[in-house]
Amino acid sequence: MFKHYSVMLNECIENLKIKPDGIYVDCTAGGGGHSFEIAKRLSPHGRLIAIDKDMDAINECKNKLSQFENCTLVHNDFHNFAEILEDLNISKVDGIMIDLGVSSFQIDTAERGFSYRFDAPLDMRMNKEQSLSAYEVVNNYTEQELTKIFFEYGEEKFSRKIAKAIVDARKEKPIETTLQLVAVAESVLPAKVKFAEGHSCKRIFQAIRIEVNGEIDGLKNVLKTMCESLNARGRMCVLTFHSLEDRIVKDTFKELATDCICPKELPVCVCHHKRMCDIITKKPIVATRAELEENSRSQSAKLRVVERV
Repeated sequence: MFKHYSVMLNECIENLKIKPDGIYVDCTAGGGGHSFEIAKRLSPHGRLIAIDKDMDAINECKNKLSQFENCTLVHNDFHNFAEILEDLNISKVDGIMIDLGVSSFQIDTAERGFSYRFDAPLDMRMNKEQSLSAYEVVNNYTEQELTKIFFEYGEEKFSRKIAKAIVDARKEKPIETTLQLVAVAESVLPAKVKFAEGHSCKRIFQAIRIEVNGEIDGLKNVLKTMCESLNARGRMCVLTFHSLEDRIVKDTFKELATDCICPKELPVCVCHHKRMCDIITKKPIVATRAELEENSRSQSAKLRVVERV
């Protein structure tokens, strides 16, 4: 069964300012939690587009949204947002929801290979139809490439040591499972890191997952495309779960909400950039104490919201 806890569900729905007759896009439908709450607030003249690149999520949403006749499910990557709207003959929408987290279903389904808690084949593909998996990253990337993704996507202090350990280990035999990867990584980590709060391999698993699924690639550009597609006063809500994503969202929103983005040393504006949105959340919204007690995975979540001018 597809299980997923919708983080900051009430805060997301409240900030979307849903109009009954509007068109809304849930870019990461997951278990359908946000989609369901959007759909039930729409009139028969409204419309919901629910996108996910995980077919398991699409199938779950079909069941969850079956009572609504104005929902369209799309098996695709939200990074293809412009093409998706074009295929649906939609030019403008009234609201966009993006939850950049991994679903509880993906993490807790051992055979998907997302978690360092279960022994499973290295996979981590959100879209099981794609060829690149965690196995290819771990066994085929160079030491330099592994170091780079561990440092940039996982902000791992021991990136170089872990990358070298992986390359040395796979000379003997391929690293095929999640727990084999954990053992290799932990073999070069100091004891204080291995036994600190939180799992010692959390950062490298995050980095590999981001690489496999192309989570960071093009995020800034697609956020701009999405903002352009909003009707006036339409809103976009983005949930992030680690600092790298949040920084990209924060900086992109700041740029979209600024008239001139020329270097400060230029005496006059030459970029002719015009702001597209207002930032609604000057500081990101975080989970309440009650939600944290119910779902610890909400701890790192940050919600940022913009509104089209």
